[in-house]
Order: sequence, then C-alpha cells, then structure tokens
Amino acid sequence: MLLEKRAETEERGIPLYRRPGFLRALSPVVLLLVWQVGSTSGWIPAKKLPAPSVVFEAGLETYRSGQLGDALLVSGQRALYGFVLGAVLALLLGVLAGLSKIGEYAVDPPLQMIRTIPLFGLIPLFIIWFGIGEEPKVYLIALGVFFPLYLNTFAGIRQLDPKLLELGSALRLGLGERLRLLILPGALPQILVGVRQSLGIAWLSLVVAEQINANAGLGFVVNNAREFLRTDIVVFGLVIYSLLGLATDSIVRVLERRALRWRPAVNR
Repeated sequence: MLLEKRAETEERGIPLYRRPGFLRALSPVVLLLVWQVGSTSGWIPAKKLPAPSVVFEAGLETYRSGQLGDALLVSGQRALYGFVLGAVLALLLGVLAGLSKIGEYAVDPPLQMIRTIPLFGLIPLFIIWFGIGEEPKVYLIALGVFFPLYLNTFAGIRQLDPKLLELGSALRLGLGERLRLLILPGALPQILVGVRQSLGIAWLSLVVAEQINANAGLGFVVNNAREFLRTDIVVFGLVIYSLLGLATDSIVRVLERRALRWRPAVNR
C-alpha cells in the first residue's frame, strides 16, 4: 500500500509530457495522423483503406442504427463465456501438471499435440460435434484462451523457489493451504502474464469463431459489410476488436499493479 501511494505521489510530480500514459499514446496518434494525411493526399487508395475520418463516420452510422450496441453485447458474452471456461480449465490442468511429474506426463503431451492444431482447422470438426449454434463459438474461444494461461501457470509453478515448498513441508501445510498460501501467490506474476496473453487470444479467437454462421455479433457486422463492399465498416469493426483487446489488457494491468504491489518493479 505504501509503495502504491508513493508511486502515485511521484507520478503527480511528473510533467504530463513525461508520464507513461502520455508517451504510450504518442505513437498511435502519430499513426492516425499519417493515415489521415496519406488518405486525403491520395497516397492510400480510399477503396482499400478509407481515411480515419471516413471510418469514424461509418462507426457513427453503425452506432445510430443500433447495430453496434447489440453486436458488442453478443460478442462480449461469447468472449466472456469462452474466457471463463478456458481459464478455469487452464488453471486446473496447469496446477496439476506443475505440481507433480505424474500429472505432467499424463496431461502435458496430449495438450502439446492439440496446441499445434490451428483454430481454423478445427472449425469443421466443431461444427460436426456441436452444430452451428453458440457452442462451437464459445468452445473455440475457450481453446484459444486455454494454452497461454496453461503454459504460464505450469511455468510459474515449476519456477518457484524450492525453499517455498520446503517451508510448506516444515510447517506441515496441507495441499490446499500450500496452494493458497505459497504456490499460487508465488506463481501469480507468471499467471497474470498468461491472463494478459489469453485475453488477447480471446478476441482473436472471437474473430475466427464468428465466421461460423453468425447472425449476430461484431463478426456478423463485419462479414455483412464485406458482402456490400463497405470497407469503412470492416475497418471500423477491426478497430473495435483492437480497442476491446486494449481495454481488457488495461484492466489486467491495473489488477496486476494491485495484486503485485509488493514488487517494486510493478510500481515504476
């Protein structure tokens, strides 16, 4: 808590142009300006990549029609359900494989085989298994979410200081107490890295999943715009995907700062 307050106090004394948030925003703003200038000057063909101002107008059109709100609600639910399912399985199997050699030998080899299969390659099989409703979409997202978090959970547990495990044995802690007090807190930095990676993959997987006979959601809006050659709406949909990914990553970064405030590097 003291480290967090000290970091906030130090940040207040830093000029705006030197703050991390301002510096991180510079490159996207510069790219937007270059994009706008290139489009208005004719360097970038409007049919292939409309100007940011045109994309913004297309976004307003989509918003006013009510499509955007409905699409975000449907896509958000799919991403949430898929992320929760994939994250829970990843944590359970990551802990199981990380805690024992037997668990590793039983769990890790088949998972590494599945990990090499591309999501697009699984779409026909998922349609055969689960139909064309919501299930295959959610399961594809869960599969994409699973592997980054599983790998980071497994690595975080295996990289723990052996003295922590010796401490648990010396204190005669049960398995549940070791997990709660020693193992998961010690592996938490690596697990949070996996969460950030998994959230990014969740939105990428959503793009793939919404190719399966979607009649609602952000992917449906993008595909419908493609049929009518509305490149501006297609680009707007991609921008929304990227902003959703950025927003969820920022949320995890805030949680990371709070959960790991005992680490001085996190508060720099």
